Amino acid sequence: MTTVFTTMDSPLGTLLLSGTLDEEDGFALAAVTAPGQKGALAEPAADWQPDAEALAPAVEQLTAYFAGERTTFDLPLAPVGTEFRQRIWDALDDIPYGTTTTYGRLTDAAGQSPRAVRAVGGAVGANPLLVIRPCHRVMGANGNLTGFAAGIDAKRWLLAHESSEESGQLF
Repeated sequence: MTTVFTTMDSPLGTLLLSGTLDEEDGFALAAVTAPGQKGALAEPAADWQPDAEALAPAVEQLTAYFAGERTTFDLPLAPVGTEFRQRIWDALDDIPYGTTTTYGRLTDAAGQSPRAVRAVGGAVGANPLLVIRPCHRVMGANGNLTGFAAGIDAKRWLLAHESSEESGQLF
């Protein structure tokens, strides 16, 4: 299996996209990261191979999202994380475009005990698929913007971008 990457310009800055590519399973997107994102590689690892063609569907879908022409993503995904984190990341997929939820509601939706809300917050913060898995739609219990690995300004931009569409109000 080979790790491939490309970059793309976006309103959040230059995004780094990476994924896995093998002859048997084809391509799967593993990460989308923004400049300065906490806990993410700023540059491709030395053994990654550039492959804009393999990542073209992800670039096309993200470009359409940023242009206001797409509200969901249809890509094979392969994020790396524990079973618990995978469960939380899967629950992010159920937050509709143009809406928000709280960490508490996400905890419940993922089938976790209310006591797990901090662990859920940690998993949300470690989401490797920025924008694709909409961790930006998760708010604090009081509706305030809370931490976002790519920064609060990026979260604010994403929420404003989604609220400008006809899909509904955020607050």
